[in-house]
Amino acid sequence: MKRFGFSLLALLFCSAISVQSQSSQEQMPANPLALVRGTGQDQQEALKVNEAIYQAIGFGNTFMVTTAAGNVIVDTSMPFNAARHKKLLQAVSNAPIKYIILTHGHGDHTGGVPMWREKDTQIIAQKNYVEFQHYQARLAGFYGIRNAAQFALPIPAAPTSWAGNYGATIAPTILFDEKHEFELGGVKFEIFSTPGETADHLTVWIPKYKAAFIGDNYYDSFPNIYTLRGTEPRPALNYINSLNKALALKPEIVLPSHGMPIVGNAEIVKKLTRYRDAIQYVHDETVKGMNAGKDVWTLMNEIKLPPALDVGESYGKLSWSIRGIYEGYIGWFDLNPATMYEKPASSVYAEVVRLAGGAEAVAKLAMQHAQAGEAVEALHTADMALAADAKNRTALQAKLKALEVLRSRCKNSNERGWLDFSINQVKSRLDSLK
Repeated sequence: MKRFGFSLLALLFCSAISVQSQSSQEQMPANPLALVRGTGQDQQEALKVNEAIYQAIGFGNTFMVTTAAGNVIVDTSMPFNAARHKKLLQAVSNAPIKYIILTHGHGDHTGGVPMWREKDTQIIAQKNYVEFQHYQARLAGFYGIRNAAQFALPIPAAPTSWAGNYGATIAPTILFDEKHEFELGGVKFEIFSTPGETADHLTVWIPKYKAAFIGDNYYDSFPNIYTLRGTEPRPALNYINSLNKALALKPEIVLPSHGMPIVGNAEIVKKLTRYRDAIQYVHDETVKGMNAGKDVWTLMNEIKLPPALDVGESYGKLSWSIRGIYEGYIGWFDLNPATMYEKPASSVYAEVVRLAGGAEAVAKLAMQHAQAGEAVEALHTADMALAADAKNRTALQAKLKALEVLRSRCKNSNERGWLDFSINQVKSRLDSLK
């Protein structure tokens, strides 16, 4: 947990929230970590999905598939869930664990492996899993800071040195490229590469039960094609192709790693097709806008899902995904020559503020924006005033009010975490002026 789990807390919180995607912001707990640790805690026995598949609910689900020759575990949740999950599932069957299959390398899927792994257990992952572990190690300091911010925890000190690549924290014994198969106790398992949320993402298919374990490639909300904690590009077309692959199996049971199983092919087709088509729509509209010469800000404002494809934005948001798609295709340069150089726009804020009458005058304008409910405009204006006078109380008060306005409107778990962090920061700065 200390080595890799904390660096994924923000992701995990968002995943847990996705289980409750229809909840209003008032129903979200004040402390995100309470939800992280509390999800599934009231489960008294494993959920029986069918005669062989069982689910333990938590911060990331754990699945067990029983066979006559031993059991297969699909995903293992986090360390703080693993003991409870193991107890629930082994109450059904304590046969040997022959295989652990990891749908991808995020910590809410791999964290419980040490609890489940036995001497002869085979661990299966897609071949990109190892590089994904390298990636997370390289940026451990960055993610430590970002995730502490998401949870309003103390910001950790920057690492004194880079540890470099350390390989996989949980080393798979079987790595595959496009497809891997095995049979256990008369049950055939087919595993396909299905990149989406990560490049190493996979889907497990059990033909006998017409059951597909699809990891994080489906949520009950628009996905995080871009996540605020930062991520490598997540190509929208990967999600679409992988969802098509899952649909082509014609499953009767789909088991996401967050949330509850979807049962019945008609319901599966309805939900996964709508989800896929929502992603396709946002991708296509973004690309059309790019080809029409529109800038990313215009597209972030213009593109909306039609009612038939409105899957909600409690987890991911369209505007973030639109920018993620746009910059994932062509990078950061926006044709403005000023952005080619090292000086950001904020480098001239103090001079503009001086010409506008000083920090207090600009701060009062920021407050006017905030009081009018123009929260984002208030944030921009307050930042200009603070560039000229970092201790300007009016500017800080305007920024605080703007953030609180945004929080009162917020129905997205990712957005709320960052607003809470920023509110606490501004309050601390105001307290320091007393």
